[in-house]
Amino acid sequence: MAGAVAESGRELPAFAGYRDPSAPRLAYGYGPGSLRELRAREFGRLAGTVYLDHAGATLFSQSQLESFTNDLMENTYGNPHSQNISSKLTYDTVEQVRYRFEDGTISFLDVIALKHGFDTLERLTGGMENIKQHTFTLAQYTYVALSSLRYPNGAAVVRIYSDSEFSSPEVQGPIINFNVLDDKGNIIGYSQVDKMASLYNIHLRTGCFCNTGACQRHLGISNEMVRKNFQAGHVCGDNMDLIDGQPTGSVRISFGYMSTLDDVQAFLRFIIDTRLHSSGDWPVSQTHADTREAGAPSAESQADVIPAVMGRHSLLPQEDALTGSGVWNNSSTTVNAVPVAPPVCDVARTQQIPSEKAAGVLQGALGPLVVTNLYLYPIKSCAAFEVTRWPVGNQGLLYDRSWMVVNHNGVCLSQKQEPRLCLIQPFIDLQQRIMVIKAKGMEPIEVPLEENSEQTQIRHSRVCADRVNTYDCGEKISSWLSTFFGRPCHLIRQSSNFQRNAKKKHGKDQLPGTMATLSLVNEAQYLLINTSSILELHQQLNTSNENGKQELFSVKDLSLRFRANIIINGKRAFEEEKWDEISIGCLHFQVLGPCHRCQMICIDQQTGQRNQHVFQKLSESRETKVNFGMYLMHTSLDLSSPCFLSVGTQVLPVLKQNVEGHDLPASEKHQDVTS
Repeated sequence: MAGAVAESGRELPAFAGYRDPSAPRLAYGYGPGSLRELRAREFGRLAGTVYLDHAGATLFSQSQLESFTNDLMENTYGNPHSQNISSKLTYDTVEQVRYRFEDGTISFLDVIALKHGFDTLERLTGGMENIKQHTFTLAQYTYVALSSLRYPNGAAVVRIYSDSEFSSPEVQGPIINFNVLDDKGNIIGYSQVDKMASLYNIHLRTGCFCNTGACQRHLGISNEMVRKNFQAGHVCGDNMDLIDGQPTGSVRISFGYMSTLDDVQAFLRFIIDTRLHSSGDWPVSQTHADTREAGAPSAESQADVIPAVMGRHSLLPQEDALTGSGVWNNSSTTVNAVPVAPPVCDVARTQQIPSEKAAGVLQGALGPLVVTNLYLYPIKSCAAFEVTRWPVGNQGLLYDRSWMVVNHNGVCLSQKQEPRLCLIQPFIDLQQRIMVIKAKGMEPIEVPLEENSEQTQIRHSRVCADRVNTYDCGEKISSWLSTFFGRPCHLIRQSSNFQRNAKKKHGKDQLPGTMATLSLVNEAQYLLINTSSILELHQQLNTSNENGKQELFSVKDLSLRFRANIIINGKRAFEEEKWDEISIGCLHFQVLGPCHRCQMICIDQQTGQRNQHVFQKLSESRETKVNFGMYLMHTSLDLSSPCFLSVGTQVLPVLKQNVEGHDLPASEKHQDVTS
């Protein structure tokens, strides 16, 4: 079987014939009824989704929810620690189902819901024994298939951590714990596997699963290594999957009573597609709602493809509207407009590099480095607004990520959950002091740049675990966004009275007397990418196309996917990872470290469609960490007069210590910093 899989790279073992004929026959499904029909009827919300984290949290059925809701609608349940009729009903009902309880006021409604859950399980499946047989059958098949996968050189594709060989449900549950390996036997970090799985709409579990002891035993982690990992900042649930090349956790899949063979085979195809594909043999392109590979068996319906976005436009800022002498602050938008040209930074100052660092400056033997493109993203995760010259504030480019879209619970939406955010196009008009927001099929809408402090109500939200104070931009824009997305949404803006300080990350110490402040960005004030790095990735992607005729990605398309603020015309791919500081005109920046990429780079910023090629190719070419682009922060900023970033401005980088400034190979190992 292993040889067959390795030879074709695409085949799955037959479900009917994977087991030892002499072994006891296990059950799949629940009697004469169709499991596919049960799945569609009770779990319609799983259409297009492969959910494989039932050990972490399994799912409730539609009929269980309806039964519980009807119970609550038909009965009055009071606190069981009273003596009235409703309280007596609660007490009697709870006593029928409780075993999981200590004295005190229990969660009585949850206990009542538990009875409906058990009743539903019995009705749908016939009982726990049937569920045990069904889920173990799927786990055993998956174990056999995963164990058989081999690279062309014979190396295993996965390493499974188990104390059994999945021979009996009496000793093994429907859980498989593993790490994915490369063809040299090196472990691929679980965070990278998780991000790739999400592109296939596969939900799995990663980390240590709140079981440090099991991680230590199976991964060979000593007590000293646990302490060292903690000192490095590793905590449960983060993305620090590899420290000094050693894994801190693994990947886990688990099956529930509603899991199907479709789920298993979609997961196995995901592993085969991402690890055993041949050059030029890319998996099928997917949209944000279409998660099945062509030809895969499926009982779920498919969503419509998102229509193409309107053409991008670049609006030049009316700079004479922003030439006041006040301090430039992203969150303070009141400025005094005067009809004169803005003060120009002294370009001569850009040549004044500290003498002790002069030897590390890259000189222009290959021509000067310059800024080629500038982008800001007024609304977090929405479309880019390209400019040729733009004012700088104390949080970065003025108005960059000053707003964000949240759901009805106030949770920030990103393209990972809602790819159509990229179809929302904001335009800043500095003269009229408005932001115009457009989207296909919608009338343009305006949002004022000024904050009306007398009528704003502070709302608390979170960005990358940071608490931020924001205010709602009003019902008009909320209704507009809700109509576009088809669900309740709000536009919120960071309050001008709130200061979000940057955390010490990337191993960089802040300079004395400086405190970087952030807008609603994830990590840093600016993100810089290098055109040469884009071109190298572009070449790798398009040479992987077996047809060799049609360009899969344009350079512009790739550039937009990485959502940078500053793009430069570097001479060598990834040379920016060797820099310690840079000057752009009169502005000086500290290079904080690389941007560790997520699956958002797989979203076409002009259509909202997903395509996993970019992440997969970048993962292959960049070894274990999917890094692209560098984070920047102001080292010093004099905002007593307006400062601007402009296309065409010269860029002067300073190399890190002990790094030569010539003939830097693009393939040289990059700095391993998790963003």
